[in-house]
Amino acid sequence: MADFDPVTKAVVPAAGLGTRFLPATKATPKEMLPIVDKPAIQYVVEEAASAGLLDLLMVTGKNKRSIEDHFDRAFELEGALEAKGDEERLSQVLEPASLATLHYVRQGEPKGLGHAVLCAKQHVGDHPFACLLGDDLIDYRDHLLKRMIKVRDTYGGSVVALMEVPKEQVSLYGVATISPTSEDDVVRVTDLVEKPAVDEAPSNWAVIGRYVIDPAVFEVLENTPPGRGGEIQLTDALRTLATRGSDEGGPVHGVLFRGRRYDTGDKLEYLRTVVKFAADREDLAPDFVPWLREFLDEIS
Repeated sequence: MADFDPVTKAVVPAAGLGTRFLPATKATPKEMLPIVDKPAIQYVVEEAASAGLLDLLMVTGKNKRSIEDHFDRAFELEGALEAKGDEERLSQVLEPASLATLHYVRQGEPKGLGHAVLCAKQHVGDHPFACLLGDDLIDYRDHLLKRMIKVRDTYGGSVVALMEVPKEQVSLYGVATISPTSEDDVVRVTDLVEKPAVDEAPSNWAVIGRYVIDPAVFEVLENTPPGRGGEIQLTDALRTLATRGSDEGGPVHGVLFRGRRYDTGDKLEYLRTVVKFAADREDLAPDFVPWLREFLDEIS
């Protein structure tokens, strides 16, 4: 195995305006919308921590202060719960602050995912890093990020998570041109295109919200003009890295993910995610699932 720098840092872009969830996100960050009783962003931080990435930078924006508050201590609340002897809720309140060492930087204006990643340059420095998008939740039992880090340890360069999507949905994603390797779940990415038309997509393997990225991406992003939607696209920068050798920050590989992914990026998928998580909870499922069946019978 080649001697590549280890991945120890994570970047979580969380600066979006959340317009698809207005008016709920007028004053509340979309990342703080609850999946049952825990904000979506906490699942993402838990995933990074479980993969051993305990140095985490959150790229935030205006009106995102509640994210920082959530991962900070809340001494008054902790004291009240302790005085009541409510150890279970006290543990739940303490948990977010103990997951990882969190740092924060603001993206001054929404210029796209590539620009948000570029905001991490000073913190990340000359080190590879993971990038986790808060819209995508990966089931904790599937260990996608750990697998991606292992692939980076083997091949170097950058690694993207790829998931097969229906052909009619390819225009919602960055889509990869791929070639096989000696490993069944690993491919070489030779090209990427952001949100192609259905009849122009090179495949139906779409990039989902998990990346392990070589630090050479920062130099590329600094020289990447705005792309689709007038934004600086991370996909465009990775497309450049895919053409490079290992001495220049390339190549790009993909992990073919066939596990459980929960998309919280729009209202319908968000609702599906909440229901799935509730149905999987041992403390809720015994009452929730029978009620759900009855309700569906009533409206069918």
